[in-house]
Amino acid sequence: MPSLSEADRCAALQLARTAVTEAVSHRKPLDSFPREGFFSERRGVFVTLHVRNRLQGCIGVIEAKESLGESIARCAVSAALEDPRFAPMKAEQLSELSIEISLLSAMEPIAPESIELGRHGLLVHLGGQRGLLLPQVAVEHRLTRDLFIEETCRKAGLPREAWRDPEARLFGFTCEVFSGGAPHDRT
Repeated sequence: MPSLSEADRCAALQLARTAVTEAVSHRKPLDSFPREGFFSERRGVFVTLHVRNRLQGCIGVIEAKESLGESIARCAVSAALEDPRFAPMKAEQLSELSIEISLLSAMEPIAPESIELGRHGLLVHLGGQRGLLLPQVAVEHRLTRDLFIEETCRKAGLPREAWRDPEARLFGFTCEVFSGGAPHDRT
């Protein structure tokens, strides 16, 4: 898929920020979503929120059942209020919010030795459990390839070595990642 233009990236980030602001400040979801242009596509997306450079939430969809516009808004709100790892965001945190959006490529089966750290994200699927880590996680946490695979298994609630099970399936994907800082911080 072709990369988004700078204007499209800005529109996606603004949509996510508006959705979070409405949900956190006014406790109401957006009732309309952009559906034209790239917003009409159906693809996987993750929205990651940081407050004061600390992770505040990360929620996404792998298989899109709705338009990208709706997915971005819904994932942004879920990351702000429903990520079970974090307390829900408060209105006073909005001024320090930075947002990162990761648009996923299609999932492709991948052999462990073909995984390129920083380029490939990973989905591990075994039985009814699955876990996903975005490509940037390997770089941010300085993981080796084996540790990246093991952490993906752990994210799925599986033993670290579960990927070696003959029934386990590994899928790789790439991401178009872009971010925007707090409204007063456009770096």
